[in-house]
Amino acid sequence: MAAEEKPTQEWQADRYAHHAHFVPTLGQPVLELLKPRPGERILDLGCGDGVLTEKIAAAGVAVIGVDASPDMIAAAQRRGLAARVMNGAQLEFAGEFDAVFSNAALHWMKGDPDAVIAGVVRALKPGGRFVAEMGGHGCVAAIVVAMVATLERRGIGDAASAIPWYFPTVGDYRARLTRAGLVVDYIELIPRPTALPTDMAGWIEVFGQPLLKRLPATDRAAAIAEVVARLRPVLCDEQERWTGDYIRLRFAAHRPH
Repeated sequence: MAAEEKPTQEWQADRYAHHAHFVPTLGQPVLELLKPRPGERILDLGCGDGVLTEKIAAAGVAVIGVDASPDMIAAAQRRGLAARVMNGAQLEFAGEFDAVFSNAALHWMKGDPDAVIAGVVRALKPGGRFVAEMGGHGCVAAIVVAMVATLERRGIGDAASAIPWYFPTVGDYRARLTRAGLVVDYIELIPRPTALPTDMAGWIEVFGQPLLKRLPATDRAAAIAEVVARLRPVLCDEQERWTGDYIRLRFAAHRPH
């Protein structure tokens, strides 16, 4: 596949809500770290369908959600939220937010993480804070290994290059935040084994599209079945309950006055 034909992730709000509703549910700790205060103006970066954006708004703040997916933004707008389609690496704000919040989105912005952070810094008022959680180093490692091995067995030699996520170490991301001019107040890697609401096939269908799209459409169902078989011994229990091997990177930083 030519470089200009790189597979992309396509988000469908209904499918996401069915297979991945654990994502906003498990975002409560980072929301507590944000501590939104009445009267504040907050940007939710990668807001998805607006489940957590709605909770931020309930704290009495003015919140704007942005996401690269039109379908997700439409779902957020149906909740009555102020939300717009925007690329995370091309934020169009300047000095207007008391805080930027992000949950389970920054690791999808793999192309230029420094541009994402620079946009956050521009969007913040002096003293404003950046509070977020994303996938961290080692997140879904077993799933990644199984998917790449399955694709390579099927002749996709560059499968590893299609991994769509950026899962940084604490040292890597702390350095990026600091270079951008932010003061890091807290940063930690948190192992978080996560019970999947449906099964591993559903997870792969939602999150693994950039890898699956390396295969012809007619081969994808069989590839998913092969990945599931590889993962069953380590991520599925005797009652057919699947667990994702998640590791989160959670942090809080602020722009100096």
